[in-house]
Amino acid sequence: MKNVLRIASDTDQKSIPKKINFTIENLNRIVCPPGKDRVYVYDLKSGLALSVPAGGSMAFYLIKKIGGRPIRLRLGGYPEITIEQARKLASLALAEISEGKDPQHQKQVARAEMKFGDLFDWYMQSHAKLHKRTWQKDEEAYDLHLAQWKSRPLTGITRRDVQALHASTGKDSPYTANRVLALLSTIFNKARMIGYEGINPAQGITRFRENSRDRFLSATELPQFLKALEDEPEETWKDFFYLCLWTGARRGNVQSMRWSEIDLAAGTWRIPDDKFKTGKGMTVHLSDPALEILTRRHNAESEYVFPGHGVTGHIAEPKTAWARLLERAKITDLRLHDLRRTLGSWQAAGGSSLHVIGKSLGHKNVSTTAIYARLNLDPVVQSVNAATAAMLATRSAPVA
Repeated sequence: MKNVLRIASDTDQKSIPKKINFTIENLNRIVCPPGKDRVYVYDLKSGLALSVPAGGSMAFYLIKKIGGRPIRLRLGGYPEITIEQARKLASLALAEISEGKDPQHQKQVARAEMKFGDLFDWYMQSHAKLHKRTWQKDEEAYDLHLAQWKSRPLTGITRRDVQALHASTGKDSPYTANRVLALLSTIFNKARMIGYEGINPAQGITRFRENSRDRFLSATELPQFLKALEDEPEETWKDFFYLCLWTGARRGNVQSMRWSEIDLAAGTWRIPDDKFKTGKGMTVHLSDPALEILTRRHNAESEYVFPGHGVTGHIAEPKTAWARLLERAKITDLRLHDLRRTLGSWQAAGGSSLHVIGKSLGHKNVSTTAIYARLNLDPVVQSVNAATAAMLATRSAPVA
């Protein structure tokens, strides 16, 4: 048990005084005395104060009177900011006070006027890009659903606004609506780190019930789909959708596929670790149709198989091309992710084991990971090839 320092009281003069030299050693030993909700300790070297709660995190404050009115200006949490950083912030605030300014009021005004777009930019730079492998999905969700509020102050986004957005988005995709709601809630929760004290408008809204999908292209639909795909006028999207189907890979991985990940001679695609939440990459077997596409597209001028003009350097949103494809095929209620499920379903129809299917699709289910690890690539190769051949064979079937 650490050697603690308790705040001095009338009955315990052996404890430390309320003014101490702020050092890491001293601050790490301080605890709030029993029976107190919160106490403050003051720095001998500056006007800095440390809030010590009975539960929760400690924080640095500047406690000062302005025009006879006491203010308590929060400078930052400890140990998120260092003692020296807190002293500098306190010194700057004292300088503003000496000039007749009220830093607490300025901070309140800044919080009230902060725009949602500015908060999202801060969230992306300070949290998402540092800690989330899927940060690009946050950007996509913002661009598609939340950017309409970028110029609004945070207090101008109400629970009614969020409920309306959730309901309208949920008409087409309950899953997407729930993800956008979760993102919004996270952003507002993170805003408290920079002093936002308002409500979280995404809290308390009931999420849509999500049913796991089992949608895939059936033997009846597949000929229609392949015929419509052959008629796709834009070769990039045609090849992209084919590779999504032949590899069973996730859309984002196919979009960002690099030539450095492809071994045409070995017929493999090594998806790197940083493209998976688990941090573990996988090797995808490339069937003959997939290899034909990649061999034809091979171009040393770009690092990406599907180069694009945006900031990512590769193609981005396939929504328009996908809708055009489904309209030609006269197929409804099919998502791009369902192509991944289609490969697995046709593998299962061909007699492949669930373990082999999981291996070929890169599933990371904890209960089967050990079995996947013991499988070699041969049965996976056979399974993917058999499923691909079976799907191609439907081309000769009559189209409804």
